[in-house]
This record gives sequence, structure tokens and C-alpha cells, in this order.
Amino acid sequence: MTLGRMNRVYLELGPKKVFACSVDWPGWCRIGRSEEAAVENLMHYVGRYRVIATRAGLNFDPGDPVVVDRVAGDSTTDFGAPSASPGLDLDRVPEDEAARAVALIQAAWSVFAEVSADSPEELRKGPRGGGRDRDKMVSHVIEAERAYARKIGVRHKPLKDDAALAAMRKEISDVLGRPWEGGLVIERGWSARYAARRIAWHVIDHIWEMEDRAT
Repeated sequence: MTLGRMNRVYLELGPKKVFACSVDWPGWCRIGRSEEAAVENLMHYVGRYRVIATRAGLNFDPGDPVVVDRVAGDSTTDFGAPSASPGLDLDRVPEDEAARAVALIQAAWSVFAEVSADSPEELRKGPRGGGRDRDKMVSHVIEAERAYARKIGVRHKPLKDDAALAAMRKEISDVLGRPWEGGLVIERGWSARYAARRIAWHVIDHIWEMEDRAT
């Protein structure tokens, strides 16, 4: 099976909701109220994730999903963010996987910047009348990323300009772009595989939110 056809999925089971997350494609994660609904929603976003993969120079044509693990989620899962890490995240990360993960993260950053530039400042409100407008969403993504970066040993003070953001993102790319023998990147931190997934997911999730609420 070629890489583009790979579709290993793990399920994060919260008290009320379930995340279906791709093992092989960082950031491709979707939520549902049941295992079946989460997997169906994941597959519903194939076309939208392909935009990221294509920008990264990768062929993305996943076959049928294969569930390879289930992990217990928590209230964060129900809130709408994947928070549990399956055991496979601690496995060795070979050089080609690391390079692919960073290419996808960088593609997500690039697409997010373009979508932000093309979106109005005031976004359509969410179904419950809430949601950040464009500039606040951009700031939220960057600040969350700065917090995530600390989980892999990349520490930066609040970012004041584009140069500081670029410097932080280069360090993130340098850390996640090299092979790992497994385990956590730093003590009490994240594994490289989980960090790549969580960082990519957060950017991509807000790309799709901004696209949906800009119309």
C-alpha cells in the first residue's frame, strides 16, 4: 500500500463525544457523537485535508479507514479538542515520517495565513452566537502554538512580530523534523508524533472554521 492510500485511525473516546484521528496524516482529526459518526466525519473531510497535503507536496488518496487503537478521552475531548495520546505515539519516528509531518505542519501554516488574509475581520457567528473574529482567532492560534511548543522544549516569550513567529516555527520544525527513537521529546512533555498531530490539528481546525464562518 502506498503512503497516499494509508488510513490508520485511532479513536479517542470521551464521555459524550469521540475523536477519530489519523495516525499517518497529522492534523486530520474529526469529532462525532459516536465512533461511527466520528469516522464518517473524518472521511467527509478528505477533500479539505487534501488541500493541506497537496500544499505539502504529498499525494493524499486514503483508502477505507482501519481503526488500530482506542484510547480514553476526557472532558477536553467533549469540549472539542483531542487530548489523549495512544501508545503508538511513543514508537520510533523514522526520518521520512518526521519530514512528512513537518511538511504538513508548514503547509497548514501557509494555508492558514492565506485564509486569514482573505477573510473579513468580522466572521459570521457560530450556531450558538459565539466564536472569535479573525484577528482574535489568529492570535489564539499563535498563542496556543507557543504553549504547545513548550511541550517539545521550544520556549519563546510572547511573540511581538512576524520575525519572532518565524523563529519559533523554525525551532518547532527543527525539533519535529528529525528522527526520534521513541518516548517523549522532553520530560513531562509530549512525544514528537503527538506534538505534530496536535499542532497541525489546531491550525487546520481553525482554517476550516474560518473558511466556514467567512461565508
